[in-house]
Amino acid sequence: MTAIAPYLSAYLRDHLPRERGASPRTCETYAYAFQLFIDFVARQQKCLPSKLELESLDAPMVLAFLDHLEKNRGNSPRTRNARLAAINAFFRFLEYRLPSCLDQARQIHALPQKKTDDRLVDYMTKAEIQALLDAPNPSALIGIRDRAMLHLAFAAGLRVSELIGLDLDEIQIKPHPTIHVHGKGRRERVLPLWKETATALQSWLSVRFLSQSSRLFLNARGRPMTRSGFEYILAKHVEVACLKQPSLEKKRISPHVLRHSCAMHTLQATRDIRKVALWLGHTSLQSTEVYLRADPTEKLEALAGGTSPVLKRGHFREPDELMRLLDSVKKDARYAE
Repeated sequence: MTAIAPYLSAYLRDHLPRERGASPRTCETYAYAFQLFIDFVARQQKCLPSKLELESLDAPMVLAFLDHLEKNRGNSPRTRNARLAAINAFFRFLEYRLPSCLDQARQIHALPQKKTDDRLVDYMTKAEIQALLDAPNPSALIGIRDRAMLHLAFAAGLRVSELIGLDLDEIQIKPHPTIHVHGKGRRERVLPLWKETATALQSWLSVRFLSQSSRLFLNARGRPMTRSGFEYILAKHVEVACLKQPSLEKKRISPHVLRHSCAMHTLQATRDIRKVALWLGHTSLQSTEVYLRADPTEKLEALAGGTSPVLKRGHFREPDELMRLLDSVKKDARYAE
């Protein structure tokens, strides 16, 4: 029997960050996936997580865990597939270090991913975005910070991790306002900023808290802003913006919706999906094509460029009263049988 703790520790602490070069966010996501998985298996085996053995993590146990995620935790199929991908990656790591688990790993690799709905992205209109950007109080210290965060998140189409991970030395106001973004998969990009966004950032920098942290955005305690902190800030200002734009009440506004909104407005302004991919930091246009499906502009042009089929004109003639009477008598006789 093989203890799982040493291998799982080596995978998460050494293999992922050092050998695979995974980002801290990826390491955190994988660690959370195994936290859920190990806790589930320990409860099923009625033992301490540290006492679990690798042989307990077989294919039926993985399937039971995936069902538990959907039925008990209410996770979506997309989240279920992400947890399965983390487990598969761990067993690929084990295949070359523990040959005895090769058959067990192959059975787990054979588990299928679940099909997911390819839904359209949610995004905000210009009026809704303006209402959101106007929601923070510009005369309060926290309001100045919040306004700068919202402006930057939308204008640059940043992921939450990119926004809260920005350092002071990655912001350049003069001569041309730009930001240096460390994106997903260790990809970097430099983005220019609108004048309004640069003004909002400059206002925040002039009143920013004194802190030992080099992060651009800080919370009320002077510590680096967290993901949950920004989600709380966004929800608070969306509530205020709903008073001006009631249409926001029907939408679920998450931090990623700001990124989607930036992408949609960039696509409508440039009509070039390659520029949208460049702006968002996508390595493949396949990731960006989702915005083409959500944008009705291209479909309207295709509709206007085509010729609709001609409908043949017809004339409605009211049935004769005698024929209608005979028809009703025939139906009554049929029912009587």
